[in-house]
Amino acid sequence: MTAAVSTGVPALRVEGVSKSFGALEVLRGINLDVAEHEVIALIGASGSGKSTLLRCINLLEPVDEGRILIGGEEITARRVNVDRIRRRVGIVFQSFNLFPHMRVIDNVTLAPRHVAKRPKAEAETDAMRLLERFGLADKAGQLPDRLSGGQQQRVAIVRALAMQPDLLLLDEVTSALDPELVAEVLSVIRELAAGGMTMLLATHEMGFARDIASRVCFLDAGRILEQGPPAQIFAEPREARTRQFLNRIIEAGRL
Repeated sequence: MTAAVSTGVPALRVEGVSKSFGALEVLRGINLDVAEHEVIALIGASGSGKSTLLRCINLLEPVDEGRILIGGEEITARRVNVDRIRRRVGIVFQSFNLFPHMRVIDNVTLAPRHVAKRPKAEAETDAMRLLERFGLADKAGQLPDRLSGGQQQRVAIVRALAMQPDLLLLDEVTSALDPELVAEVLSVIRELAAGGMTMLLATHEMGFARDIASRVCFLDAGRILEQGPPAQIFAEPREARTRQFLNRIIEAGRL
């Protein structure tokens, strides 16, 4: 994937975003800028707001306050074309969400053909190129249930990439996998980062976040409590709550 020329405009800007579910305030005034080609790792305890933030950025959840901009365009404005925005923002979840009755190639080409209106031959050529790139070309004609969990998650990532998004969101994409399958999915993400893909990923894989991220954001109770380069966050966190969280991760042998 060829990296786009930087325009100086943030690939993503989140301004004062708040989100509640009933009385539960999940996001509390989130502010975040992501530059083109940056890889931002969101870390924090379960319930800290990581997944909700990603869902708001993809417009799967409406924000209560604040606004979100992609490449300078406000996507939370009234009467925005949600389908058009989602073509620019890919998202991959911890559950693979592949259509079980459709072959891998059909899963990957579905959105390019029916949403982006690309010709079938073009969509399949592009899909095969992506599948080959990530070691899945021989799986193109198979149904998802014939694949391992790691292979299914790689197909889910390929499906998101097939829409040629400006921004890729990854929500705990390894948490549903057996430990031995985690490495093959992380290798795909590492390759995307090396290729310049702008990514925002929520993860419990602390070692991976430390190795791949341009910046790490620690979320706590719906706020970005601390952010900085991985070396600073993991070695010299400023906030007591960040230190407490990381100490528990270290005690659990996960960092």
